[in-house]
Formats: sequence, structure tokens, C-alpha cells
Amino acid sequence: MSAAEPRSFGVEEEYLLLDAEHGTPVDLASVLVRSASDEVAPAEREFFSSQLETATPVCRTAGEALETLAGFRAELSRRAADRGAVLASSGLPPLGGEEAGTVTPKPRYRELDAEMRGAAAHQYVTGTHVHIGVPSPDAGVEVLARLASWAPALIAMTANSPIWCGEPSGFASWRHIRNMTWPLAGYPPEFASGEEYAREVERLVTSGVLLDAGVVTWLARLSERYPTVELRIADAQLTADDAVDFALIARALVERALAEAGEGKPRPGATPGLVSGAIWMAARDGLSGTLIDPVTARAVPAHEMLEGMVASVEGELRASGDLERVRSYLARLRATGGPARRQLERFAEGGVQGLLGLYREASGAA
Repeated sequence: MSAAEPRSFGVEEEYLLLDAEHGTPVDLASVLVRSASDEVAPAEREFFSSQLETATPVCRTAGEALETLAGFRAELSRRAADRGAVLASSGLPPLGGEEAGTVTPKPRYRELDAEMRGAAAHQYVTGTHVHIGVPSPDAGVEVLARLASWAPALIAMTANSPIWCGEPSGFASWRHIRNMTWPLAGYPPEFASGEEYAREVERLVTSGVLLDAGVVTWLARLSERYPTVELRIADAQLTADDAVDFALIARALVERALAEAGEGKPRPGATPGLVSGAIWMAARDGLSGTLIDPVTARAVPAHEMLEGMVASVEGELRASGDLERVRSYLARLRATGGPARRQLERFAEGGVQGLLGLYREASGAA
């Protein structure tokens, strides 16, 4: 990467396929994967047959990522509509979660299903995963440790799964709570080096806790396949713009973390208990109240913490040309209350059909 070139990033998005009349999951992933044209990003099946996934190529700019994700959503939404379904960007399906999902018939997914037993039956969780390039595993563990203090802000701004089994859950991100049923959950502990991280993952696999290294389900991790840090903290985002804007903030935070590590600045020192508790509260309240700073243990108004987070990486955002776009994103979150609030309002106004209309609008299908 040249000094003038923005750090590379990529976005993986997962989607739900919902029946257009009832709003419940429908097993159409394999049909839609086969029907997708070569002109959009590849469509992939996920753990359940009612879930789809796609990914951007390696990107340097917001425009590159947005073109991929918006194009995919528009085409797959049309193809889903032709089959009586809605492509939904929600962290969980609003209805039907009490029914066991149909596991995609891939050997690895079947192994996971057998290992997870009843905990796998309702894993409709869908997320937005952001990869940011890092120069080494040692650099990656520095990033993980230094991002911990911002984890509550990151989950609050991306919370998008407030309704479960036809009722508001009381949480902005009920997906986070569902994710806690995996053997490895929450934010990762601190590691001294990339080698220590690799040893710990190997121990988890050889002990039988994890099926393989691909099932490291921490909210942030070192990617198994790519030279990246992977943030898995975000719910599936309501719009492609939200997903890309979040990725830009994540990239800037990684850039700042690497710079501080290079300057020899100490890690923030967020304690594991406070990180976990602050994330839980952020998943519950989203942007509606206060967030806990895991370093100081102080309660901070949610939007104040978001503004502080962005202010801390203003230089990085300005250098990549993303500052005004991210400022517009924060203004949008303040005006709407975030995607979870939008879902709750639409559900209160129009029930499940109101939600399905919101998903169509967000995908560009309406």
C-alpha cells in the first residue's frame, strides 16, 4: 500500500429471505444462487437455506463497495420478488424464529449443526462483516485490543434486530443475544502477539471446543483466509449506504489503532468485564440512551460517544476522503434513531407488512 493510497477493505453481507405475505423465513437460497446473473457479486448460501451472502471485492473507496452491494441487493430483490419472497437486511427475521431452520446441505454446515445441537436450530442470525487489511498478525492483535473501547458504540450504531417471533424483544440487537449461544462469543481477550492468538485458536480446536478455526465467532477476529482484521459486530444493515458508512468508520479506527501502536502508545486498558457488559447494554438500548465507556466506566449519551469516536479518527477520514460522508451518516442516525428504531416504528405502524415494505425500500426494490 502506498502512502497516499487508502487502506483496503471489504464487506460481507448476509440477508434473509422472507415470505412476502407472512414475513417468515423461506428456503429459496439455492434457487436464487442459481438464478443470479454474472453481472452482480457472487451469491452464496449460508447456514440456513433461508439465508444468502455476498461480498465486495477488495475495495479502496466507498463508491466501489456501494456499487457492489447496491447492485446485488437490487437484482436479488427482484429475483426474490418473482418467487414471492423479500430480500431482508435485518439481523433476525421478525417472525418465524420459533421454527427450526433448514440447514443448508453442505457437509461443514451439517457438522456444525450436529456439534451445536439445539443451539443451532434457530440460528437465523445475519450480519455485516467488515474486513480491513493489516500488515501482520502482530498488528492485527494490536487493532483488536485497541478497538475494544469503541465496541459499544459500534454495536449501538449498527443494531438492527429488535423484533423476534412477532414481538419487540426489548433489545435493539437481539441478534447479539442469539449469538451468545455459540461456544465462543463476545469480544476477544487481549493477546500479546499474533503467535499467541494463533496458539489460542489452535488450542480451542484441538480441545474440541471449536470444530475448526473458521468457527471463531468473536465479535472481532483475525481472518483465517485473508490478511485482515474482521469486524463481525454489526447486524445486517438496513441499507447498503449504512453498511458502507460503517465500514469506513471501521477502516479509520483500524488506521488510527495501527498508528498508535507504531508510536508505542499503550493500549486503552478496557477491562474484559466492562467490555462485555457495555456491549450487552449497547445491544439492549442501541442509540436510545447512554453507552458505557469500557475504559472509564462512565455512562455517556450514545450520540456523544459516536461523535467522540469519529472525532478521534477525523484525520484518517479526511485523508481517505470519507469525512463528510461519515458526518452525514451520523446525522442520519441521529435523525432516525438508527435502523432498529426504524424497524420498530414501521412495525408499530403497519405490522409485518410494514416491515416487509421497509425491507423492500431499503433494498431498492420498492
